Amino acid sequence: MEAFSDGVIAVAITIMVLELKVPAGASFDALRPMLPIFLTYVLSFINVGIYWNNHHHMLQAARSVTGPILWANLHLLFWLSVMPLTTAWMSEHPLAQAPVTIYGVMLLMNAVAYTILAVLLVRHEGPGSALAKAMGSDAKGKASLALYVLGIAASFVAPAAALALYVTVAIVWLIPDRRIERVLKER
Repeated sequence: MEAFSDGVIAVAITIMVLELKVPAGASFDALRPMLPIFLTYVLSFINVGIYWNNHHHMLQAARSVTGPILWANLHLLFWLSVMPLTTAWMSEHPLAQAPVTIYGVMLLMNAVAYTILAVLLVRHEGPGSALAKAMGSDAKGKASLALYVLGIAASFVAPAAALALYVTVAIVWLIPDRRIERVLKER
């Protein structure tokens, strides 16, 4: 499951980078029109990287998987595979309401899918498992879901505020989550 997931995530990142085009000219001014495209790519790359990192750690703590867990993983991979499309749309229309809204929906669905996967893994491993101890109450995950919902709502009136909320969630997750590493070291 982990190897397959790594492959899908690598393809998603590759597709996103293909949206970056060579500047039209040879001056620094030629880079200016590319800035929204590049910044959207950076945000999406960071988000995919966060999911890859946390997915990897979560699977390290799991001892086995079941059919429903495999389907939950595919659900997550589906939403991660949509990232290149929503990234491209938003990069072409930065601060436009519809692309920013749909980008937020995609981020929310990634978070929902990851949460479902985590819940199924914890349930399968059991309440006393290393994974259950590491995941705890998952306050950071719940706060992220709330911020995405808030961002989607904000996108209808202030797309820039919505983007700021999406970036905030990414920044929160950039701070490494050492819960799983800590629990695995205690084994």
